[in-house]
Amino acid sequence: MARPTDIVFMRFKSAGFADLRRPILAGVGLALGMSAAAPALAAVDGQAAEPQQPTTVASSRTPLEGPTPVAEPAGQAWAVHGQATFVTQGNLGFHSPYRGKNSLDPAARGRETVDVTLFAGLRLWPGAEVWINPEIDQGFGLSNTLGAAGFPSGEAYKVGRSKPYFKLQRLFVRQTIDLGGERETVEADQNQLAGSRTADRLVITAGKFGVPDVFDTNQYAHDPRGDFLNWSTIEAGSFDYAADAWGYTIGAAAEWYVGRWTVRGGLFDLSDVPNSEHLDKHFDQGQGVAEIEERHTFRGRPGKVKVTAFLSRARMGSFDDAVRLAQASGQPADTAAVRRYRSRSGISINLEQQLRDDLGVFARAGFADGDVEPFDFSDIDRTVSAGLSLKGAKWGRPDDTIGLAGVVNGITGAHERYFAAGGAGILVGDGRLPNAGTEQILEGYYDVAVAKGAHVSLDGQLINNPGYNRDRGPVAVFAVRLHGQF
Repeated sequence: MARPTDIVFMRFKSAGFADLRRPILAGVGLALGMSAAAPALAAVDGQAAEPQQPTTVASSRTPLEGPTPVAEPAGQAWAVHGQATFVTQGNLGFHSPYRGKNSLDPAARGRETVDVTLFAGLRLWPGAEVWINPEIDQGFGLSNTLGAAGFPSGEAYKVGRSKPYFKLQRLFVRQTIDLGGERETVEADQNQLAGSRTADRLVITAGKFGVPDVFDTNQYAHDPRGDFLNWSTIEAGSFDYAADAWGYTIGAAAEWYVGRWTVRGGLFDLSDVPNSEHLDKHFDQGQGVAEIEERHTFRGRPGKVKVTAFLSRARMGSFDDAVRLAQASGQPADTAAVRRYRSRSGISINLEQQLRDDLGVFARAGFADGDVEPFDFSDIDRTVSAGLSLKGAKWGRPDDTIGLAGVVNGITGAHERYFAAGGAGILVGDGRLPNAGTEQILEGYYDVAVAKGAHVSLDGQLINNPGYNRDRGPVAVFAVRLHGQF
């Protein structure tokens, strides 16, 4: 029986991603070509609006409040924003009778990461913006970002370097087409020019950006620079979205807002091989993503529900094929030896709900095909997470935030057999797995608003059965985060 997500993307699947290369490249080329042919920029009266909660690409805290009716103002012509984030994180020593090449180091260790990002944007014509995000990165995740499927720092990339280096993380064009309804304000923010738009609209984004910039967003758990740090808290752990080792890809997405509903879809380039630093230059491997969002009120408070599905078509290995080959050869299981062009799909649900002016809750749950290796995100086939976010108004700190979340990640029997046969995944692989179990994570943080645009956070996590291994752990992880933006 076909999986639900296979049915959703059946036409995409049967055609193969290679047949869709031209539409994707044409869409990206059209958006960039329109940039070159843009008319003269409109003038702007006065200064840009004060930044509020982000609402679009590269934003993680989409406001739940309804639109604010306004008269149509002149749009902001250009903007420059910036951010810098420093995270120092360490783990205490923990029980570990053995370890493999992708294991978390059982000794007490500490690491740090730094990233500095520029957000420069220009209005091309009414409704169109182009944004560029150059970034300087430095540092390492714990154990070189290995050892836990729900890795404890979303600020740690899969590539660690001791010296600062430059990356162009985003370069994209976004076109907003008004379709009617009340006109609402758009506040100036990172990757967002101030202006206005109608409640019903079509938004098209094309270029280089992150799939989570558009899909699986959540006001309370989505931003490792401002809220939770764990990978499987800020995203649905089973959402194996297309990305290079830094979390970005090339593609296009469309969003259709009508009433209390939004429908999203996108096509994106996968890495050349699973967990690679490089995207597929020929667009022979790719991913389709679809999402539907419903906005509502519960006891007078705003909330959202999103259902997100993906289908990847690429050269991937089957776990059972890898185990059979390992048994025949006497070598550790390796999916790289059995890769062929095939599909992997998944689906997840995402909830956010405001309960009071200062309190909100969130939850995610998802599953993905556990017979085939994950491609770009993490070694997670099943995930459930839930938590809350509380502002500090009751103790006189209205801009401070406390967050608490719990996550349970799991893998299928085929995935377990692969790790037991010595296989290694994207993030985990202890060389053996005689006693498998779910990976359980508890995370809490306190974010202090030191000054306008400046925050200091303390984060603590407890990871039980890291890498799905009941023989190792639990491990306690602590972090200090410094963040500033303008």
